[in-house]
Parts: sequence; structure tokens; C-alpha cells
Amino acid sequence: MSGRTGTRLGDAMSYLFMLIMFVFFAGPLTYLLSMAMRDKREIYRGAARYIPNNPTIDNFITVLNNSYFPIYLWNGLKLAALSGLGVLIVALPAAYAFSRFQFRGKGLSMMGLLLFQMISPLVIMVPLYRYMNRLGLLDTHFAVVMVYIALGVPLATWLLKSTVDGIPRSLDEAAMIDGCNRFSVFWRIVLPLSAPGIASVFIITVIAGWSQFLVPFLLLTKNDLMPIGVGIFNFRGMQTDSSIQLLAAACLIAVVPAIVAFLSLQRLILGAMTSGAVKG
Repeated sequence: MSGRTGTRLGDAMSYLFMLIMFVFFAGPLTYLLSMAMRDKREIYRGAARYIPNNPTIDNFITVLNNSYFPIYLWNGLKLAALSGLGVLIVALPAAYAFSRFQFRGKGLSMMGLLLFQMISPLVIMVPLYRYMNRLGLLDTHFAVVMVYIALGVPLATWLLKSTVDGIPRSLDEAAMIDGCNRFSVFWRIVLPLSAPGIASVFIITVIAGWSQFLVPFLLLTKNDLMPIGVGIFNFRGMQTDSSIQLLAAACLIAVVPAIVAFLSLQRLILGAMTSGAVKG
């Protein structure tokens, strides 16, 4: 009986912890929704009511009808997708090499990737700006995508290495006996079998790129080049009629796609992050 009671108590504590975390993360989003569905009069009165007196979706319509907002959405999607593709191009061969080859400094190189991942982008902002300025790449999407790729490759390499580690080496050896070279093994064997992990890493990278603020804020100044994160920051100053309820609606429109993508594909993402964890 004591063991069963302890199990029930542990389950209850787990559910309580998950409930607390849900309230912690969902609370700000629901309050943002409340702000986005209020009219100007209710905002200006400073009403503390959680549920608006007269809920409206006019703020969302106003934001979506703004001439700049679709441009911000498109720029954010383009930068995120290109960075996801670029990260895969760089991280996939690196992950295969770390998984299949033995070479001096392999462990040190892997640790170096982790250390690079731990560096805050704030540390490199000033030299990065001066470097891009000398190259003449300020106010270009190319510069932003290159930085996104540099920031995303370390984590992507670790995740993809775990995926490749889960593929038996015997398949590589059998393919090489049949006449395949290393590139053919990588292209015909490893890539198809790594498809779930590749998709997960791509999704994670796209979500991270979609949420980026600091890099495009530093490197871009033209409105027609800004992604959604920076666009929202400048939204209030650009529009004469904008106010808190419009900013709340704009933030929700920007945040919801990332949340929906993560919730819809969470099993795929978690599978990639835990693959290889129990190997061997």
C-alpha cells in the first residue's frame, strides 16, 4: 500500500508541476489575447478586467490590412526557411563525419561546438556589425541568413549526430562492399534513413529563425527588409493610430505560427532530440 500511495503522490506532484508550468507559460499569452480583443476605449480606461467587455477582432483585421505587415511576415518566413536549409547543408556532413569517422581532436571539436552554442549573440554584436559593414553586407538578407546559420549549426550538428548514430554501421559497410563510395553512402543510405531527424532539425531551426530579433535588428534598417520580430518592434512608431491593442494583436499573429508548428510536430522534434540517447 505504501508503494502504491507513493506512486500516486508522485503522479499528483507531476501533474501539479505541469499545471503550474502551463499557467506560467500560457498566462501571458492569454492576457495578450485579452489585450488584443479590447477596443481603444477599454485600453485607455486602464481596465484591469481579464475578459474584455466588448470583445472584438477589429485589431487583428487592422494589423493584417497594414501595408507593411505582410512584408514583415514574408521576410520572417524567408529568412527562417533559408537559414534552416543552410544549417542542414552545413550540419549534415559535419554530423556524418563526427558519427562515422575517428580522428584526432574529435571530442575537443564536439565540445567546441557546445561552447560556441553557449556564447550569447550579444557578445559578438559590435564586431559583427563592423565586419558586415566592411563587407558592404548591411541591409541585406544574405548577411542575416549567414549569421542565423552560424548560430544554428552547433545545435543542429549535435542533434543530427545522434540521428546518424542510430543508423547501424553495417548498412554503410554493406553499401561500400557493393561499390558505393563515402558520398554515395551518405547520400543514398544515411540521408533517407535520417529523414525524421532532418525534418525535426529543420523545424527547430526555422522556429528559432522566426523568433530572432537581435541579429536583424542590428543588421537591417530598411522597413521592406525587416522580419516580423523587428517589424513588430517598429510597428508602434510607424503607425499614427497604433496602440497597445494593435501591438498585442500583431504579437499574437507572429507568435501563433511557431506555437502551432511546435505543438503539431512535438513528437517529431522530441524524437530527434532524444534519438541515440539510449543507444548502446
